[in-house]
Amino acid sequence: MVAIAHAVRVGGGAVAAWRAAVEWADAGGAALVVREALEAAREKPPVCDQGSEGWVRIALQNATLWLQAENARRPVTERVLMAALFLKAIALACEKYPDMNGLCRDGTFAPAASVHVGVAISLRQGGLIAPAIHDVQQKSLTQLMQDLTDLVKRARAGSLRSSEMSDPTITVTNLGDQGVESVFGVIYPPQVALVGFGRVAEQACVVDGGLRIIPAVMASLAADHRVSDGHRGALFLAEIHRLLQQPETL
Repeated sequence: MVAIAHAVRVGGGAVAAWRAAVEWADAGGAALVVREALEAAREKPPVCDQGSEGWVRIALQNATLWLQAENARRPVTERVLMAALFLKAIALACEKYPDMNGLCRDGTFAPAASVHVGVAISLRQGGLIAPAIHDVQQKSLTQLMQDLTDLVKRARAGSLRSSEMSDPTITVTNLGDQGVESVFGVIYPPQVALVGFGRVAEQACVVDGGLRIIPAVMASLAADHRVSDGHRGALFLAEIHRLLQQPETL
């Protein structure tokens, strides 16, 4: 689905943003399913009770060192980026906390049977979409990296499949490449959660009781309070943090 939630707060007055998105769709920058979603949102704005569950600073020293060693023995075409680790950690955390992964329609939440992560992708001609990588929890990091590369390429070429636009069960947005330190996104209903990652940068972190300068990232969570609460959200973020400390298990 189109990630207009970054520009349009659910239930708020956002006619101008909606019109701009429709004009972009009419210009041929998106598939028909995008326009249909925008039209539906205009006729019947989706409802959710969003809460910002907070953020966590995730130390990435282990993940960075592991990636360096892993990529050193791989061909250039098979190297893995940190983004793939983020996707896999989110998917595995969703298996432990299924109330973050699913759809809420007419006040009824249906947890998803699999984790289809919508990835926010900026388009060269402007606009933002969030098509899904399917069954993320089942895939290796190598496969996820291939899928992510392919998805970005096809999204920018306008050749996405309709299922990729309609299937996301949770969304991730990563603005680190734009230099943003932290992201506080807005859920796109009927999804019930969105995870945001900022820029991976050297930061002061407490490690083994001492202060060290290591790679770290700020991760945030927005969640629908009809389905979860702040306590569950904190546990979910903590699980993502834990998983990223053990990259070899992803």
